[in-house]
Amino acid sequence: MPLEKFRSIEEMNAAPVRKTADAAFWRFRRHSSRYRRIVRTERPRGVFRFRSLQEAQAARRNG
Repeated sequence: MPLEKFRSIEEMNAAPVRKTADAAFWRFRRHSSRYRRIVRTERPRGVFRFRSLQEAQAARRNG
């Protein structure tokens, strides 16, 4: 998608609105959904605190 620059709000309002996505976008969507189905990694939500660097690295290795 090309980048458009505007000098004023009036120019922005006069610009045509893009309504259709091109084929590359849909190819990207198919690829990303396929990737999500294949990988399926469950990540725990939230923020974790560790007492040491070794404990944090062990938690990262174990998932």
